[in-house]
Amino acid sequence: MTTYPMPVLAAEELATAAARLEDAEVRLLCGSVVDPAGVIRAKHVPARRVGAFHAGGMGASPSWNVFCVDNAIAFTPRFGVVGDLRLRTDLAALRLLGDGVAWAPAEMFDQDGTPAPVCTRGLLRRTVAGLAERGLGAQVGCELEMVLTPRSGASWNAYGLGALLDIEPFVLDLLAAADRAGLPVEQIHAEYGDSQLEFSIAPTDPLTAADHVVLARLLACRVARRHDVAVSFSPLPFAGGSGNGAHQHLSLTQDGRPLLSGGRGPHGLTDDGAAVVGGIVAGLPQLTAVFAGSVLSPHRLQPGHWSGAFACWGWENREAAVRLCTATPGNPHGASVELKCIDPSANPYLATAAFLGLALEGLAGGAPLPPEVTVAPAELTPEEAARTAAVRLPDLASALGLLETSDLARLLLGEELLEALVAVRRHELDTYGGEDVEVVAEKLRYAWSA
Repeated sequence: MTTYPMPVLAAEELATAAARLEDAEVRLLCGSVVDPAGVIRAKHVPARRVGAFHAGGMGASPSWNVFCVDNAIAFTPRFGVVGDLRLRTDLAALRLLGDGVAWAPAEMFDQDGTPAPVCTRGLLRRTVAGLAERGLGAQVGCELEMVLTPRSGASWNAYGLGALLDIEPFVLDLLAAADRAGLPVEQIHAEYGDSQLEFSIAPTDPLTAADHVVLARLLACRVARRHDVAVSFSPLPFAGGSGNGAHQHLSLTQDGRPLLSGGRGPHGLTDDGAAVVGGIVAGLPQLTAVFAGSVLSPHRLQPGHWSGAFACWGWENREAAVRLCTATPGNPHGASVELKCIDPSANPYLATAAFLGLALEGLAGGAPLPPEVTVAPAELTPEEAARTAAVRLPDLASALGLLETSDLARLLLGEELLEALVAVRRHELDTYGGEDVEVVAEKLRYAWSA
């Protein structure tokens, strides 16, 4: 298997990175990975050790890949106490956070310098390289929802002007932190849920887009601490409340030609674009546990919640898991498909790689495009559902069973990552699946925060 390892900087490039940190008076460098449970894990070094963190890396047990949301460890035959991995920072993605702190995403390597198959950022790097080999280019834009706690005394109006003004100091500080770190926020607004915000990040290449999700979570939680509030990225912060999504928009080109517009298919889809959408829709049930695999995810993934609870597609259909956005004057980034079922408990590198993988498999196999769903999928009659191939995404137990036995998942993720992901998600299901949702929501409210 071709590994496409993270580039190693030359001596002069390392010196430049070190000088940049020194000029910015950075004293602490954070290097992070996201584990299969969707939790951000990190190691920190004094800034003077930037070269060591990049070239040799910091040690991490293989058990890092089976840490669970509650800090239990779901040991497997492959992931135990024996062995060592190295976390190496990608200094090409270095960001300055201010106040003496810098951050860079890290990747996992074996002791001999070989990229570790279980590394999710490495998987995404390989997936992007696979697209390039076919002449495909991808842009990914992410939307991230979060809930601020504790609530203020003021009322919250969905998309309300006043709701945002009530937290104006936090929002302004967050935007300032984003500007300083180079995070391109395109919009921010008060969402439907109580004390819920959503911010959209400009589309970019897939690896950077996934980095941006981690950076956004880091910045939001860092700024929140200064305002004496907390930020929850849980799929369901409060029982009975609105869930948090982490939607992704994907646009594709082949040899510079858009695949999702300019064609003769429905809404301008090209034949290849139709195969891309068909592949995503067809593969979603098998990979639901990648995109929405936490024990709280099914409580968000409900009809009527705009969460994409059905594997189907439709033009601007916010109830479909795959929403097609066409190239119009009101859509300056061009046509895209939005995957709405992703929530913040998903590892963003793994979710992006799986999203791209489904698109690529659909294109390679010429997947048929099912008929469009033009209403809320829950309103379909059994005959209409059969005609459009619209199916409800599986519950967690079923989703894990489908994932574990899926040849498609094994192809897209690899044996190591599949084993780790199933282990940590089964722990969640076995430990919390029978508990009252209020208890679980409270216990895991900040599990996916930084």
